[in-house]
Amino acid sequence: MTDLAAKVEEFLAAHPTEGADPVQWLGARFDAGLAFVHFPVGLGGLGASRSAQQAVDEAFLAANAPQPNPAAPVIGYGMAAPTILKFGTDEQKQRFLRPLYTGEEVWCQLFSEPGAGSDLATLATRAVRDGDEWVVDGQKVWTTMGHVARWGILVARTDPSLPKHQGLTYFLCDMTDPGVDVRPLRQITGEAEFNEVFLSGVRVPDANRLGAVGEGWKVATTTLMNERVTIGAHAAEREDGLIGAATKTWREHPELRTPGLHDRLLRLWVDAEALRLTAERLRQGLAAGQPGPEGSAAKLTFATLNQAITGLDVELHGEQGLTYTDWTMRRPKDADWANRDAGFRYLRMKGNSIEGGTSEILRNIIADRILQLPKEPRGDVDIPWKDLPR
Repeated sequence: MTDLAAKVEEFLAAHPTEGADPVQWLGARFDAGLAFVHFPVGLGGLGASRSAQQAVDEAFLAANAPQPNPAAPVIGYGMAAPTILKFGTDEQKQRFLRPLYTGEEVWCQLFSEPGAGSDLATLATRAVRDGDEWVVDGQKVWTTMGHVARWGILVARTDPSLPKHQGLTYFLCDMTDPGVDVRPLRQITGEAEFNEVFLSGVRVPDANRLGAVGEGWKVATTTLMNERVTIGAHAAEREDGLIGAATKTWREHPELRTPGLHDRLLRLWVDAEALRLTAERLRQGLAAGQPGPEGSAAKLTFATLNQAITGLDVELHGEQGLTYTDWTMRRPKDADWANRDAGFRYLRMKGNSIEGGTSEILRNIIADRILQLPKEPRGDVDIPWKDLPR
């Protein structure tokens, strides 16, 4: 870390932060290997350990360094980048990783479908080979930031005669191509972070296929495991985020305090700190390889804890707790949850137990892959997808 710290200081000396253009500054940071420091040299990294990333990021934050487009990190950094690094060709890595990091190109995820959410492997979007291209038809749903994304990570069915997990292929889809129709989905908060996406005769070059034909589930699993770590085990300081908002309310409004609420706040504070420390240990453990099922446990805890904290926060606000002052019906470019009013936070966190893998599915993963409990009986694993009832 001493060498990395020196590299950060040297970079900051050569690239002043005040008044810097964010895209150009972040591009220089990528070229210096100080973007994803655990990535290889030439791809935004220095071949360092994953655990070094947090220290580097904190050093740049302390220097008030330019940050990327707020819409870029969640899917681009947390899901697309590690998947492209693992399965992409040299050309794909060179083409996509730098503009992904600088925020010039925002990414979205084209996985879930109206009939294939929790059981993603049953998805029906088809991709048919036509020379050097694939023609894609289907519908995706719950596509976060699809309205601002340039690229989408797409899983489609390329062989319906195979069992559901075996006939899938993974693509990188240009969201500006003809046939891509993005429509907003309005949430209970009044906003539309999510979208449904209709794909009608979209032609995807075979050069934008990620991994081998028929190995889409293998590639998608890497994406999903990274997604759960990104959501549930992100880096945080003590009392960051929602628990910080609840404790702020407690300190500023002594008239709302009761012994019962105090006890609940203390328990939730301890739970939030335990999750923060567990997440830090999980991220350090990733230095040895790709994320495993532990990310599912972190994401499950993240969802249930957020909902409990925001429920308490509403009570701490008394009769003003459900007042929601911002019904602008907007399409946000970021998700600034902690700094919105309590009513917004309470409503928005209901989605945590659905997005990034439902809590029910995550419990199944924990039971199967961590606790080694007997698997649930499944009768559709070896049946060709085209013969499955729908």
